Amino acid sequence: MPSPPLQAVLLVDGYNVIGAWSCLQKTRDRHGLEASRQELIEALVNYSAFEGFGTQLVFDAHYQDTGSGCEVITENLSVYYTEFGQTADTYIEKFCASFRYNLSKPAHRVIVATSDRAQRLIVTGYGAEWMSAQQLVYAVESMASRLRRKNQPKKQSSSRFLVNSLDAKAQQRLDKWRRGFH
Repeated sequence: MPSPPLQAVLLVDGYNVIGAWSCLQKTRDRHGLEASRQELIEALVNYSAFEGFGTQLVFDAHYQDTGSGCEVITENLSVYYTEFGQTADTYIEKFCASFRYNLSKPAHRVIVATSDRAQRLIVTGYGAEWMSAQQLVYAVESMASRLRRKNQPKKQSSSRFLVNSLDAKAQQRLDKWRRGFH
């Protein structure tokens, strides 16, 4: 069965979001940067699938002398590591610029998640939408909460009366008490 068309391409400035999301900050401080990256990846896997976004999570090379790389996590999420000396901002800007002029776009929207003000101005100038890192955090948490509520078993009540929610033994005792039999 073919996948539904993407609703949008979501570009996420990874370290910017880690810095804005308190639980990721705590993970980074306790267990290191790799652990916080993995936690962010796990959160975006579900969010991307739920929203139908083709998400690209972008991390700076972070002063490591390594080549750039791309890791495909799911059909909706890829993680990009920039080349040494290239920032996530540069990668995102180039993507937005090329998307603006690409006529064979698989999605009609590009959304950039970062709280970097300069980045915001540049990407919106290319026609991309912008959301702050904090807005992304709220959106991911809201989606997770909706999924939890949706998957909770619903308690069926046979009517609007409280007595019907009691077990049979309690109903019998209540009925005896009501009739005056103690």
